[in-house]
Amino acid sequence: MGRFLIVSASMGAGHDAVAAELAGRLQADGHRTACVDLLNLLPPGTGRGLRAAYRTALRRCPWAYQAVYTAFFRDRGAPIGRNGWAPDTGPLAAALEPRLRHVVDRWRPDALVSTFHQAAQVTGRLRAAHGDCPPSTVVVTDFAVHRQWLHPGNDLYLCLTGAAAARVRAATGRPAKVCGPVVPAAFAEAGQSHTDRPPTRWARELARRGPGRPAVLVSAGAWGVGQRLTGTALLLAKAGHLPVLLCGRDEKLRARASGLPGVLALGWIEDLPDLMAASSAMVDNAAGQTAMQALAAGVPVVGYRPIPGHGAEGVSEMADAGITDHVADDITLLSSLDRLVRPGADRDRRIAAGRAVFTADAARLVAC
Repeated sequence: MGRFLIVSASMGAGHDAVAAELAGRLQADGHRTACVDLLNLLPPGTGRGLRAAYRTALRRCPWAYQAVYTAFFRDRGAPIGRNGWAPDTGPLAAALEPRLRHVVDRWRPDALVSTFHQAAQVTGRLRAAHGDCPPSTVVVTDFAVHRQWLHPGNDLYLCLTGAAAARVRAATGRPAKVCGPVVPAAFAEAGQSHTDRPPTRWARELARRGPGRPAVLVSAGAWGVGQRLTGTALLLAKAGHLPVLLCGRDEKLRARASGLPGVLALGWIEDLPDLMAASSAMVDNAAGQTAMQALAAGVPVVGYRPIPGHGAEGVSEMADAGITDHVADDITLLSSLDRLVRPGADRDRRIAAGRAVFTADAARLVAC
């Protein structure tokens, strides 16, 4: 059995959720795992400051984050290597490299696994600079693979789609396989039809809150980030839906939305699989882990008002792959939801397309 060091970062909850799910699967197969948060390897207060700056940029000045993303993340259209662009490891990756090397020397893993783009830069540097560094696999959690994920020092990339894997191979020259999203099995299990199972508490609660109204989740991620979230929720309520605004850990957003007529505002939810299984659709703005959980649960997803940078590109990539809808205005949003919440061929096709993304077990590919 192997020893796996999984490197993530607490930027939101998605990357850590993937790391935890991979660790659980590897442990179930008899392997030993350890997870490290890159932000905790930085000098005291530095990681917390970086996280706060990122969250503030998304909430208050998204144009600034878009500018950073365009300058440092967006594809330059050339491969990595002697005739192309060099990997953008930058000062942060350079500072983190010796710190992660110290962890590797202390724990002595058989392999490294990255679930965050900056982690991929650091592990790539380690592999390129130190011949005795263990092999490194990058689990790409984004549908749109920006260039900060890419470093030719890594040995293997696991991607969400064939298009993403092709992008990685062309840019790095390294092997890339398709595994689909990494989410707990509870989401797929909750989404299966169980006629002999009594209604869950969420099925009862949604029926009580909005009898006859299809419940539509409005996702804002762990931080409650997004454009005009309460406006979207009110729009859905007026159109005859029961909007369920997922505020994450943003209690101010939840308190503000709780007074809106016809809107159910929720904080952090531990039994999210059951809530998704009781819902008819989801409005997403980030193409992140919540959207992937919805796909596993058989909940059609509509991308609307995406957050800048990776969110906008990911929402577009998902729609281009035929997995979701991506709409530009209120009228198209309502039209898309009306089509997807009703039982029928359109809804069935969209659910099937979402579930088809889950092609392989990433933990098995990591361990092989």
